[in-house]
Amino acid sequence: MTTSEMHGTVTSPAEISNISPNGLWLLCGDREYFLPYDQFPWFKDAPIKHIFNLEEPHPGHLYWPDLDVDLSLEIIQHPERFPRLASA
Repeated sequence: MTTSEMHGTVTSPAEISNISPNGLWLLCGDREYFLPYDQFPWFKDAPIKHIFNLEEPHPGHLYWPDLDVDLSLEIIQHPERFPRLASA
């Protein structure tokens, strides 16, 4: 039995794929997400090296330790459900 058979499908770690003046792109699993700065303001003026320092302590839970930002994929997929959080 291989490692992937024992533990399920192997996925790539979450990573930032691009940063633009309007937001950033996040690759997580087999999907890409756009995080606009107006909904995710913590990243707008952050140093690039801090944005790229991304951890995924648990599947679907993302953490930027240099920025002390924790986001779930649910928040990223549906920021309108978390208006207080997205306007912080």
